[in-house]
Amino acid sequence: MRGFDFDIIVVGAGHAGLESALASARSGLSTCLLTVNLDRIGYMSCNPSIGGLAKGHIVREIDILGGEMGFAADETCIQFKRLNSKKGPAVRGSRAQCDKELYGHHMTRVVRSEQNLRVLSGEAKSLILEAGTSGVTRCSGVRLHDGSEIRAQATVLTTGTFMRAVMHIGLEQIPGGRAGDPATIGISDQLRDFGFTVQRLKTGTPARLKAGSIDWSKTQEQKGDEKFFPFSVRSEGLKLPQVSCWLSYTNERTHEIIRKNLDKSPMFVGHIEGRGPRYCPSIEDKVTRFVERTGHQTFLEPESLSTDWIYLQGISTSLPEEVQLEMLRTIPGLEQVQVHRFGYAVEYDFFEPTQIQHSLETRQIGNLFLAGQINGTSGYEEAAGQGLIAGINAIRKVRDQEPLVLGRDESYIGVLIDDLVTKGTREPYRMFTSRAEHRMHLREDNTLDRLWKIGTEVGIAPPQLRVEMSRLVDSREALKRRLKDHVFVPNEATQTRLDQVKTARLLKPATAEELLRRPEVGFEELGHLGFSIEGIDSPLNLDAIEIDVKYSGYIERERQALEQTRRSEQIRIPDGLDFSKVRGLSREEIEKLSEKRPTTLGQASRLSGVNPSAIQALLVQILATQRSSKGISAGSDPS
Repeated sequence: MRGFDFDIIVVGAGHAGLESALASARSGLSTCLLTVNLDRIGYMSCNPSIGGLAKGHIVREIDILGGEMGFAADETCIQFKRLNSKKGPAVRGSRAQCDKELYGHHMTRVVRSEQNLRVLSGEAKSLILEAGTSGVTRCSGVRLHDGSEIRAQATVLTTGTFMRAVMHIGLEQIPGGRAGDPATIGISDQLRDFGFTVQRLKTGTPARLKAGSIDWSKTQEQKGDEKFFPFSVRSEGLKLPQVSCWLSYTNERTHEIIRKNLDKSPMFVGHIEGRGPRYCPSIEDKVTRFVERTGHQTFLEPESLSTDWIYLQGISTSLPEEVQLEMLRTIPGLEQVQVHRFGYAVEYDFFEPTQIQHSLETRQIGNLFLAGQINGTSGYEEAAGQGLIAGINAIRKVRDQEPLVLGRDESYIGVLIDDLVTKGTREPYRMFTSRAEHRMHLREDNTLDRLWKIGTEVGIAPPQLRVEMSRLVDSREALKRRLKDHVFVPNEATQTRLDQVKTARLLKPATAEELLRRPEVGFEELGHLGFSIEGIDSPLNLDAIEIDVKYSGYIERERQALEQTRRSEQIRIPDGLDFSKVRGLSREEIEKLSEKRPTTLGQASRLSGVNPSAIQALLVQILATQRSSKGISAGSDPS
């Protein structure tokens, strides 16, 4: 048997590939990161931001598990906003507008500094597939276009939007997954021939504008928040000058130009077969689907402090360049606009994600892991979360350890992967807080509480991160104890201070925790009353504890619901169970269960078309099988 060049090879240097490669290298395994373009490591192909609604949760989870995205976003942030800040804590989301140039430089520097990580330039043509000792086909690395091979014990494929990718600008078609980068040809055809279901998706990007050609006086300034909540517990605060974004709107003139030129749009003439993201439609989609709207907003976002490139958020398009320019110049502030790069659409191959396990290893081929947009997702954050888990589980496969599978009750990453594996997708999957049934528990502020033990056990977090996590947990617990122990008595001084912070006077002694439950009392008001928060230097700590106290009743109800969910997740469906032999299942349910092969009752219950009665029938069958295996007849009393 031939030896291996590396323990793990990661194909692709986008957000998924970076997290996979860094996890592997930081674990001590020899790692290869293979990329076509060494200048595009960690490159932001589309919008220059990290986070957002539900996506911000994923970024914080990546950080606690030892990933890099959150720290990179904090270090390069040029505008921070907390979205839904006036709504409940479960649906708030942090978003960092990043300096696109510095973000890529940061990621490149981190990758280059990892002693166990080697970055190679090359294009993967095919996978090296070999028969394993048990007869199961295994992936042993990749074969490059020049015929050379890179062999590894585990392979993580993160080729993003590049597999058999085609860029569309008007009716012109150009091979490539991103402006300036070629498509990846060969791997999707190879796996299709092997039996994988391969389908097409579409994504799009807007024009990039020259800042000096914009009349900013006709747009509305959008400043960032003054208070900064970092993604990473390693962060020490904002490092870069903060900038504004700017708001403008399309109008009927814009829409008329678009409608008049739909015969030049590749989507509307049938040149694009892949389905695009429903929640981030092109401007052509918006105009035709929402005919009652007289205008659609667009944010003008600076891409970097060192360039004059402006990202036109919300106006992705694949219309011809001359039509794009005519359309753009109808938008207030853009009457004389000049364009760095016009918008375009990209159509690419992805693998139906029901073909992977929760570890992100493929079901058909051992030692092959898939992560990112090739699993049908959209967005940097969803890709990075998958990449991190794929990297961790590739490590565990090499070391013959059990895979890490995050539950839906533990993380948004767990929700993301479970949705993909059990339900699949027919459009680019985007994370929303509404996808999580336990979102009161899966808040941004309590990520540390939820995942720090797992992050510590995984063992890939940099030493600085592990030290800081431990310090934050200790200080958080100490503050919780002081809130319970500190008692305010209804004397004259206390009552006067309560009047000053505009809250009701005390009728009897009350703890600081009890006062914090009041809607109008926060840590600032407690400080005025004499409760010291000295030494608590992280806004994340104060935020998390205040929410825990104020929403304790909701959180307790959520905890009880979680216990019920966990019980169903712990009931495993026997391997190889013949669902056609389970009494009470419909033909559709048998087909769905046989195709998806859920491993627990909880997973089975989330399959579309599988009814509660089917879950009960499965439970009866599982219990009967367990009794039979113990030598107890199905009809006897097990007691």
